[in-house]
Amino acid sequence: MKVGFIGLGTMGMSMAANLQKAGYDLVVNDIRRQAVEQHLAAGAQWADSPRAVAEAAEVVFTSLPGPPEVESVATGEECLLDGVRPGSVVFDLSTNSPTVVRRLAATFSEKGAHFLDAPVSGGPKGAASGKLALWVGGERDIFDKYKKVLDAIGDQAIYIGPIGAGSVAKLVHNCAGYVIQTALAEVFTMGVKAGVEPLALWEAVRKGAQGRRRTFDGLKDQFLPGVFDPPNFALRLAHKDVSLATTLGREVGVPMRLANLVLEEMTEARNRGWDDRDSRVAMLLQEERAGVEIAVAPDALRAALERDPPI
Repeated sequence: MKVGFIGLGTMGMSMAANLQKAGYDLVVNDIRRQAVEQHLAAGAQWADSPRAVAEAAEVVFTSLPGPPEVESVATGEECLLDGVRPGSVVFDLSTNSPTVVRRLAATFSEKGAHFLDAPVSGGPKGAASGKLALWVGGERDIFDKYKKVLDAIGDQAIYIGPIGAGSVAKLVHNCAGYVIQTALAEVFTMGVKAGVEPLALWEAVRKGAQGRRRTFDGLKDQFLPGVFDPPNFALRLAHKDVSLATTLGREVGVPMRLANLVLEEMTEARNRGWDDRDSRVAMLLQEERAGVEIAVAPDALRAALERDPPI
């Protein structure tokens, strides 16, 4: 199978190299010819344009900085759309806009071709080692047909849902990471200014309940099934803990913007009469604002945990 790859930057160069290691013949293109020299030396074929890549390959991967670059490669001058044939497949590995990938999928469909979003997570080290998650949105049969090729790029290629679903998952993941990063900066500066040595503080909290589990595993007990009774830890007690933390922040002169927002959420939840429900019940306030109701069936959740058990 001839595989095309466009965008051989920090992430793309390693993902393309992994495809070569798996035995696939590559056709490559990048705005910088020097970026592909190692791939050419390993037997890849150079293409002068995205169109030329599409004309030569059955399946094409794009790994680009963002939506403008993807749209330019896909539908600009000498673009992928000009070169695809009926049955051709494009997987966009970029972190992209769900709206953009849905529009591109519809455009490619008019020519009988397939455009799927497949953003990756794992960073440069994961790209180099092949320990990458690929979150794929689009036609399930196309995902299944090319799963072996996707597995050459990363070890966790999974189908999420219709076109755009992969990009939504990536944005949820990345935004959560940066929100958590900001929260950690807030509480750690409070802890250090309150007199605890940074390394000792870090070593201590890593051994606590939050430090011992993966970030998203905390959603499985209350939030996902929508079950907040009986409480694992009561809201009134959690409110007390956050109130003590924000008080400490004021005492030592550390701004606690995120923690005070959390305290406001908990106070609103207490005002609903939810004191003796699980502390995560405050998350229902955001469900109300968003106009969604989350209640995963117990059997489905149990099956997901069996496929990927908590650490």
